Amino acid sequence: MNAQQGTASDAGSVSFRSTTGRWVLMATVLGSAMGFLDATVVNVALPAIGRDIGAEVSELQWVLDSYLLTLAALILLGGSLADRYGRRRIFTLGVVCFMIPSVLCAVAPTAGILIVARALQGVGAALLTPGSLAIIQATYRSADRPSAIGAWSALTGVASALGPIVGGYLIDALSWRWIFLLNVPIGLFVIATTARRVPESRDPAATGRLDVGGAVLATAGLAGTTYALIEGPRGESPGWLTATALVLGLVALAGFARTERRSAQPMLPPGVFTARQFLSANAVTFVVYAALGGVFFLLVVFLQTSLGYSPLNAGAASLPVTLLMLALSSRAGALAQRIGPRVPLTVGPLLLAAGMLLMLRIQVGEGSVGAYASSVLPAVLVFGLGLATTVAPVTATALAAAPAEHSGVASGVNNAVSRVAQLAAVAALPVLAGISGGDFQDPRAFADGFRTAMLITAALAVLGALLAFTTIRSDVLAPAAPAPAPERATEEQRPAPAAEPCPYECPVAGTPLRPAPPSTPPTDSASPDSRSS
Repeated sequence: MNAQQGTASDAGSVSFRSTTGRWVLMATVLGSAMGFLDATVVNVALPAIGRDIGAEVSELQWVLDSYLLTLAALILLGGSLADRYGRRRIFTLGVVCFMIPSVLCAVAPTAGILIVARALQGVGAALLTPGSLAIIQATYRSADRPSAIGAWSALTGVASALGPIVGGYLIDALSWRWIFLLNVPIGLFVIATTARRVPESRDPAATGRLDVGGAVLATAGLAGTTYALIEGPRGESPGWLTATALVLGLVALAGFARTERRSAQPMLPPGVFTARQFLSANAVTFVVYAALGGVFFLLVVFLQTSLGYSPLNAGAASLPVTLLMLALSSRAGALAQRIGPRVPLTVGPLLLAAGMLLMLRIQVGEGSVGAYASSVLPAVLVFGLGLATTVAPVTATALAAAPAEHSGVASGVNNAVSRVAQLAAVAALPVLAGISGGDFQDPRAFADGFRTAMLITAALAVLGALLAFTTIRSDVLAPAAPAPAPERATEEQRPAPAAEPCPYECPVAGTPLRPAPPSTPPTDSASPDSRSS
């Protein structure tokens, strides 16, 4: 394949199983995997980071939160920029903006520099994550998009699940700094592959001035509310500061909504939200991802605190989820394309809820292989089956319900919804479950809170299933029906000529009009050439 094949002419026509399709999938998966991998691998590295640079607990929390904060706040802007300036271009920029701060993270001598570098990583992730899905939505032909999204979901999910294992190995064998340096060769490969193999696409209607006011209000609104959700339940920040951030965030979001309705070139076209299926898909996304965020956050800690697992073993315990995502996500996307997303999005969250309820059977101290096989593994398998059934259909539904020219914005919205949902769960669930700071060192106290949390997340998953069953249509992913061919008029239906009959053959549907003979002068002011065109 030559470099010219990765042009805009390929957009919207690439087959999932073609050579170009495979390269596009590889580039988008590896680019997104950089962000997903770092989001999980840093959790394992926190103790080593604290020992090496002398960071306090609050500083280690901000090593995580600074990344999540900028990612959640800017991911919507990233989708809008992708539609306006080119999805391939913004995706590549995101990879660069993620790779360079990764080097800064690796050489950071203090916690403050590391926190700033992690925030810059979040900016890069906000550009490349929606850009990757927007490239898939705009590049593949409509019949192949659910399968491509399913494969993307599975492979990026594999990166997330492998994060604790890769991180544990690198920390033990080398240093925590290598978890960030790993992004450099991956990023360079993605940049080279994207430049040569990925077609460019953009929204042709996104012209004129950039909606700077909308971007500032959206960023301030999401940043303020996210800060309040993170810091409020902890109680470490002054109450007035948390309350002020929440109020300012809500005011900014209200101002953003008003600005977008009045702007001639809005960053987030209000027409996107006129589609009820887009709203429904994002409502399901928020509820289900809140449940997922709670499980992913607490399960690894529960396995270490209450069952005595090492960080590496706790990460390995979730490998069945990875394998199920890899094996079934693409098939789940294809199934949703064939039968409609309503059934998968009802069954999937119910399976998730069943897996969460099975986690209630796990007892304190069950750290043996036999105990894992009898209690942890069944819960993880059912949970993984529900995850594989849900992720690709809900993502495909959210993107398909929005206009194709706004796929970058739609991807940004759906990603922002999922990130904010997970942030809300991580911030609020420990408080709702009665888990305090000291319980993280108490196996039985944490186990009690974990069981309460799993009941809450199971209820959220069931709510997601009910929302999908009552609001998602089965025809959302159905390809648009081709326009019917015009019927040939019969003699009775053909209108009578306004003037004399044609002195030569009159046009018939599908037959070119013959030019008038030279001896026949034109009957009006039009030239013979124009009449025959």
